[in-house]
Amino acid sequence: MVGFPRTFHAILGHPCYAKFMAIPNYTYLKLKMLSPRRVSTVGTSFQRAYECEVECCGHATAIVASGELAALKEEVAEEAPDAKKSTRTFESAGGSREVLIDPSGSKGKMVRIGTTLSSE
Repeated sequence: MVGFPRTFHAILGHPCYAKFMAIPNYTYLKLKMLSPRRVSTVGTSFQRAYECEVECCGHATAIVASGELAALKEEVAEEAPDAKKSTRTFESAGGSREVLIDPSGSKGKMVRIGTTLSSE
């Protein structure tokens, strides 16, 4: 029995199994192959296989999320306004006039009121 820290180190296909004369048993998570003196068995536990599967899913999720994050960064960089460009000031539409908020006050704060509003 050979103890590896991970469940799978490589995905082996039929040509590899034939070359090494290996016999996989997926039900028991074992791989048997001939060695110079005897038959070597590589195996793991179901608990360890489950832990590795969860870890692999976590890695896959992180890789997909990092790819989506990179795509979002590119989109934001394309759509972001240029800070060096001068911004235009607000120009009101026609039909408005400026009125003092408090005519008796000394601060002179103004507000724009539309003159094209209906009487309703």
